[in-house]
Amino acid sequence: MEKEIIVESFELDHTLVKAPYVRLISEEFGPKGDVITNFDIRLVQPNENAIPTAGLHTIEHLLAQLIRKRIDGMIDCSPFGCRTGFHMILWGQHSSTEVAHALKDALTEIAEVTSWEDVPGTTIESCGNYKDHSLFSAKEWAKLILEQGISDDAFERHVV
Repeated sequence: MEKEIIVESFELDHTLVKAPYVRLISEEFGPKGDVITNFDIRLVQPNENAIPTAGLHTIEHLLAQLIRKRIDGMIDCSPFGCRTGFHMILWGQHSSTEVAHALKDALTEIAEVTSWEDVPGTTIESCGNYKDHSLFSAKEWAKLILEQGISDDAFERHVV
């Protein structure tokens, strides 16, 4: 008998969520007691908007650095193919509120402080598609997301 594989994000009713938000997808416990947490970091409303690739790519590079400054244990922050946000995986147990605050601080830094020199991994040697970045787009999207407020609940707006 084949094991049924369920991909959580394909089970989520994307018409019910209210972006921008941070949602805890799962906590997984390893055989030696290790814990990882997986978050849905949704920056724009699914099926209503999508962040252009160059802006999302630059946000990805910046979050890789900025979130690590704010939360210990980040393993990965990878963009969704639909370009509405990111999966974030962390060592240990973390709350949606904690991650939402770190995200808000990081997006504020992107919108208000970041210059091109601050964007890591933008050379031919350090990026697989180094020509596809836009700090202008990243800043504009960060401002728009911050104006809407980041919720720590995907279904009810609870802005942090």
